[in-house]
Amino acid sequence: MQKKTLLITLLIALGFIFINLNLAHSADVAKIGVFDFQKFFEKSEVGKAAQVELSKAGKKMEEDLKAKGREIEDLKKRLEREAMVMDKAMREENEREYRIKINDYKMLQKKYAAAFKKLQNRIVQKLQKDIAAIVKTTGEKGGYLLIVQKPGVLYYPASIDITDSIIKKVNLKSTKKK
Repeated sequence: MQKKTLLITLLIALGFIFINLNLAHSADVAKIGVFDFQKFFEKSEVGKAAQVELSKAGKKMEEDLKAKGREIEDLKKRLEREAMVMDKAMREENEREYRIKINDYKMLQKKYAAAFKKLQNRIVQKLQKDIAAIVKTTGEKGGYLLIVQKPGVLYYPASIDITDSIIKKVNLKSTKKK
């Protein structure tokens, strides 16, 4: 009888040990981090530099479009002012020139919009590529099971947001490069 009691007690103890080992292991595996790329873009040195680059390109395109728009407005005013004194052929030629300039302006708008979007995508992809290695290293060294990007997350406690630590690491890396 004592052997049965001892065997049952031993089996129960082993069961508790295995359960505790399994729980201890699973608690360590569930470490999750959240990374906010938008916050990174706004607050990191490389993100701010990218914003400046985009802003310069956008302003240059905008100034060019404004100059073309003023040119069209001036042509329109000249046409309205001189319409009474022009003969029909000259008026039709000037109106045709005006329509061509408007079409050129619209095409330039589309061209600039596409170029700006392409530049923006190139900059964002370069930033994402640059920080991917740092996020991966942080995940490996920090023992994270998963690091997700914020736009896809509906709720998370602030304690698992690793964005600030990534910003510090990237800023440190960029100042070392300089």
